[in-house]
Amino acid sequence: MIKKERHERILDMLNIEGVITIKDMMKELNISDMTARRDLDALAKAGFLTRIHGGAQRLYKDEEPHKKTHIEKKVLQTKEKKLIAQKANSIIKDGETVFIGPGTTLEHLAVELKTRNIRVITNSLPVFLILNKSRTVDLLLIGGEYREITGAFVGSMATTNLKTLRFSKAFVSANAVSDNAIATYSDVEGEIQQLALDNAVEKILLVDSTKFNRYDFFNFYTLEQIDTIITDNQISQDQLNEFGRLTTIIQAN
Repeated sequence: MIKKERHERILDMLNIEGVITIKDMMKELNISDMTARRDLDALAKAGFLTRIHGGAQRLYKDEEPHKKTHIEKKVLQTKEKKLIAQKANSIIKDGETVFIGPGTTLEHLAVELKTRNIRVITNSLPVFLILNKSRTVDLLLIGGEYREITGAFVGSMATTNLKTLRFSKAFVSANAVSDNAIATYSDVEGEIQQLALDNAVEKILLVDSTKFNRYDFFNFYTLEQIDTIITDNQISQDQLNEFGRLTTIIQAN
């Protein structure tokens, strides 16, 4: 693998994980410790990442208070999110037009889609950055007001851009699922996800099992309106029974 390809792969890894280690790079890229360190030093010097002890961290500015940062979320339930993304990829057909919202689980889905022959519409900058070098994905980024904490474009411009678009499937995530409600931290992000779901033939929620029986600020959709939830196999039987009465739940293994 030439240096340019390694650097692109390293940045892809950072887009997904937020933080990567030298050991991760050696295993994933089949390179030596010295090569991994040289690559990180070069990318840090170019302003693409921040070096930390034993690895690197993606660049982010100051975050909003009282909310987990994007990097903090990336390192939570990583294995489960990858399995959820793989299951979501398996239900997408070639030629489909899909919406992918913001969120770390959906960034894992974007990685799975890099070689698919589909059209992707997103308001997530991280999703766009993962897919923008794909030679097979027809990609459209919805513009608007940028929220750095999640990498999402929101607001009236994003809403206007989204209103006329239709999707075979819309994939969104959430911070919390409780009773019949799907919730997120921000009303402006929730409104975009609500509109995308309304404009989709199939409405699909990707959430890991830690999101069930939790609450957040803005309820943007109901479970009864969702066609399918894809989650991990750590969801309890009681939760399967409770929420399975409202929609179809698929467990990713």
